[in-house]
Amino acid sequence: MRVLVACEFSATVRDAFRARGHDAWSCDLLPTEGDPRWHIQDDVFEAIKDGWDLMIAHPPCTDLAVSGARWFPAKRADGSQKRALDFVRMLLAAPIPRIALENPVSIISSHIRRPDQIIHPWQFGHPEAKTTCLWLKGLPHLVPTDVLPLPASGRWSNQTASGQNKLGPSPTRWAERSRTYDGSATAMADQWGDQ
Repeated sequence: MRVLVACEFSATVRDAFRARGHDAWSCDLLPTEGDPRWHIQDDVFEAIKDGWDLMIAHPPCTDLAVSGARWFPAKRADGSQKRALDFVRMLLAAPIPRIALENPVSIISSHIRRPDQIIHPWQFGHPEAKTTCLWLKGLPHLVPTDVLPLPASGRWSNQTASGQNKLGPSPTRWAERSRTYDGSATAMADQWGDQ
């Protein structure tokens, strides 16, 4: 299967598909952290035209995620929110038979459509919380593979006592928060790689 993993610099999802024998490529404007031999550093809309069977897209959430709602008036005023939504619409409309688009809880739900599924790392063997919405085309829901119980503390390992994410402000926070967990990537490759 030819797999395009759009807007991925970490190579996590790409490498999960490659490990199962698929012709998988990541594509991002940034260089990859993984092996550059299977990375397209370019505009995803150039790469989309290349006859893929499956695309998993991770559009930037900076202008979409409800966690940043206090900045929405400025993002609407400068047009960045509209551009981000248009980008999502173009990804979902790509001429690829199977598409999964992932994002945190965001305005995609209210401006385009509700997600088909919501997953969490703890459903795939990681003791962390990260609400991840999936918009699917031609793909089934992911089936959890290793559901972990909530720790006795009542919070996951990446949460503070108030339930917030422990990662403080930093120049790399966006990159760390945007990573797909290995367990989720493995489930995608195992379950969607044979569709």
